[in-house]
Amino acid sequence: MQQTTNTILMIRPANFRMNEQTAVNNYYQQELSGMLPASINAKAQEEFDAFVEKLTAVGVEVLVIEDTKEPDTPDALFPNNWISFHENGDIAIYPMFAENRRLERREDVLEVLEEKGFSIENVIDYSEAEEEGIFLEGTGSMILDRQNRKAYCALSPRADEELFIEFCEDFEFTPVIFEANQTVDGQREAIYHTNVMMCVAETFAVVCLDSIDDKKEKKNLLKHLKSDKKEVIAISEEQVTQFAGNMLQVRGNNDERYLVMSTSAYESLTNQQLRNLEKHTKIVHSSLQTIETCGGGSARCMMAEVFLPKN
Repeated sequence: MQQTTNTILMIRPANFRMNEQTAVNNYYQQELSGMLPASINAKAQEEFDAFVEKLTAVGVEVLVIEDTKEPDTPDALFPNNWISFHENGDIAIYPMFAENRRLERREDVLEVLEEKGFSIENVIDYSEAEEEGIFLEGTGSMILDRQNRKAYCALSPRADEELFIEFCEDFEFTPVIFEANQTVDGQREAIYHTNVMMCVAETFAVVCLDSIDDKKEKKNLLKHLKSDKKEVIAISEEQVTQFAGNMLQVRGNNDERYLVMSTSAYESLTNQQLRNLEKHTKIVHSSLQTIETCGGGSARCMMAEVFLPKN
């Protein structure tokens, strides 16, 4: 089993803006005052294109699919929440918290992959759970250690414990469950997606330990990471707000490993953290300011990793 892939699926935005339906529990989203929706979308497209260019330059294969104007899907550029692709040819489709995000699920995405020669065996669709108000937002809610068959999940309104365990049974992962919080207006509130505070790469993991208030849960998380020989690089809650947890390791030219993040994430890291990361991997960063401000998501959220076998 591989932990990293050379192929990434990305959706180029057509209607990007701050999504009022996700802002209720995503505390990273902000309005960009004085900017017209069309300018916000144009800016997001610029950032998207520059990001794709940086990935392609180091040899990552990026499959770009254009979002459609209709239906209205302001968060479509974060596809990793509704779909995940697995080495055995299986695909999982996930239940989404915001109603307008459910419209992001598109059959034609699967058709594009098949046209590119990828083989799809089974589609396991969990989206019916939405009818009961139960959500699990893909690799936003779960961090998959594909090599060691572990799945890490910070429970939140968008990550249901029972459904997470069901996913782990279906896909043969060992569940590692905890709660991760951040301070919002003096209160501890659940972090909406695990991938905001944690990234698991081949030989290291970046994690905001300060967000895990329960000592037993923190100890358990560390035990799993260390038993799999991952160097743990801790980040602060302040760095989480700069999207320093929202990273993904991919493979580029000559099988070189790259850790992908936004420029704000990169600039928030200390020299020591950067040295620790660079022992393991090269770093690619790109400015995603508009996307981060309005969308409340960053580099990791924009990339759906394709692990499907080729025909």
